[in-house]
Amino acid sequence: MRISVILAHPDPKSFNHAIAQTAVEALKINGHQAILHDLYQENFDPLLHATEISEDAKLPATIKKHCEEIAIANGIVIVHPNWWGQPPAILKGWVDRIIRPGVAYEFLEGDSGEGVPRGLLKAKTALVYNTSNTEAKREKDVFGDPLETIWKNCIFRLCGVKHSHRRTFNVIVTSTEKQRKNWLKNVRQDVDLFFPLITIKQGDEYGKAKRNPW
Repeated sequence: MRISVILAHPDPKSFNHAIAQTAVEALKINGHQAILHDLYQENFDPLLHATEISEDAKLPATIKKHCEEIAIANGIVIVHPNWWGQPPAILKGWVDRIIRPGVAYEFLEGDSGEGVPRGLLKAKTALVYNTSNTEAKREKDVFGDPLETIWKNCIFRLCGVKHSHRRTFNVIVTSTEKQRKNWLKNVRQDVDLFFPLITIKQGDEYGKAKRNPW
């Protein structure tokens, strides 16, 4: 299976990077092809230009490649910090430019864009990992956990990804090494659960995976 891993954190020494690397390693151990994009390291341009808005727009080579990869991905892993209840701007820009009409969704005939689109993404499962310095209860009670709504309802569900699972690791700033090791263990367990080990069979390119929990 092809799994797209999208990382958005500017510090290569961050816990976000440790999460992404752990996920990639676990995916490879399970026999999957993990395609990692570190958006800051790649200097991804988050600006959506007017010339790209239409579905039939001619896209820059880098954007076209991202679109092609996400369109055929069998699964998605997103890793980013919670900044003001939102993803970092570079990741929001990635969504704007890559999760686009004709790639991730389409409107049905007769719909001018006011209706509910039909999802096109091949992936049926997505994992989202967030880091935060806000306690879970405060995040939910005071802020309403906006990241859950953004990823699950506003993006994945509309684009055909039926199942999404999100974890938030908090509070990062006061976390201990033992806590962080346990959190990375959670990541490995999630990968084993949602993208399990592939048993290769002759004549089967990807093999037959153990039963997906969904």
